[in-house]
Amino acid sequence: MKRRLAARIAGTVLVTAGTVAALTVPATATAPTAVPVAGTLLEAMQRDLGLTEQQALDRLALESAAQRTESTLRGALSDAFGGAYFDSATGKLVVGVTDAARAEQVRAAGAEARQVAFSAAQLNGVVDGLNAGKALAPEGVTGWYASSKQNAVVVTVKPGAAAEAAQFAQAAGALTDAVRVVESQEQPKTLMDVIGGNAYYIGSGARCSVGFAVDGGFVSAGHCGNAGDSTSEPSGTFEGSSFPGDDYSYISVGSDDTPKPAVNDYSGGTQAVAGSSEASEGASICRSGSTTGWHCGTVEAKNQTVQYQEGTVEGLTRTDVCAEPGDSGGSFISGDQAQGMTSGGSGDCSSGGTTYFQPVGEALSAYGVSLLTQ
Repeated sequence: MKRRLAARIAGTVLVTAGTVAALTVPATATAPTAVPVAGTLLEAMQRDLGLTEQQALDRLALESAAQRTESTLRGALSDAFGGAYFDSATGKLVVGVTDAARAEQVRAAGAEARQVAFSAAQLNGVVDGLNAGKALAPEGVTGWYASSKQNAVVVTVKPGAAAEAAQFAQAAGALTDAVRVVESQEQPKTLMDVIGGNAYYIGSGARCSVGFAVDGGFVSAGHCGNAGDSTSEPSGTFEGSSFPGDDYSYISVGSDDTPKPAVNDYSGGTQAVAGSSEASEGASICRSGSTTGWHCGTVEAKNQTVQYQEGTVEGLTRTDVCAEPGDSGGSFISGDQAQGMTSGGSGDCSSGGTTYFQPVGEALSAYGVSLLTQ
């Protein structure tokens, strides 16, 4: 088993935090009814993903259909479900199956079937095992995540730390055949700044960004403040906050403030929030934050564990959208579906980078609040 993991490390390539090349939906793809979106979201997708307006509309429609198909097949395939991702080159959802006999079931649902070695449950089990052993992780390990496209758990490390990562995976008792070690220039950090959807200010002036409006207030990042901390613009109070481990918070606001189901598009308008259906791996996604405004990219992986200097956070989603300090807590949205709140990342919006978000559903469940929708 150790030999096989060593072989995976030997084949590792060096990656950087640069921007990812734009992908397009083929003109021949047949799209279902388009998802209603604000024009400025389309403009951001055109700028950051290199799409025409029609290609952006087609992609959003195809991704919306993929979300529904993935949800259905995840339950129907059960233990044979090997993860799924949206292939922007074909406009189709690709679904992994560990049992070749289930491939026809995938095709009948309109998706492309792909036989894989590991189920999604196995990959997430590896992530859970690494999380349980995170105290053993050396400084050179920056995080780990389950990748449906690679059908592997990717452990990211600083250049030269691959051997240490292998030892960590083995010491944690992980299914090492499912582990791939990748050297990366990423150096994740949280994105709160002392100078920040909309900005809000904590205590003496630290700035973060509003995530999503909920009944009685809004959700944001946990590292932005602690329970009992006060906020201004809008005036409120942190009713709860979880960081590290998670990275979410709930801030209640007074009766003079009116939470609305919308995200600031930083061009004088807003993007409506209609729900919180989870986007597929590979789907387009956009982010709003008080430092850099609107930026778009794609979902790279889910169930990402990140080792920040302040502590380890589990269960994040990895994207290639850029962000900068002050964007923390801000909205990640796919079409009109809320996805999560900006946690942290590496790089910036001049050179590109990697940004992680806390899925919104966990925060809603933790505090028993409901997302406001139109």
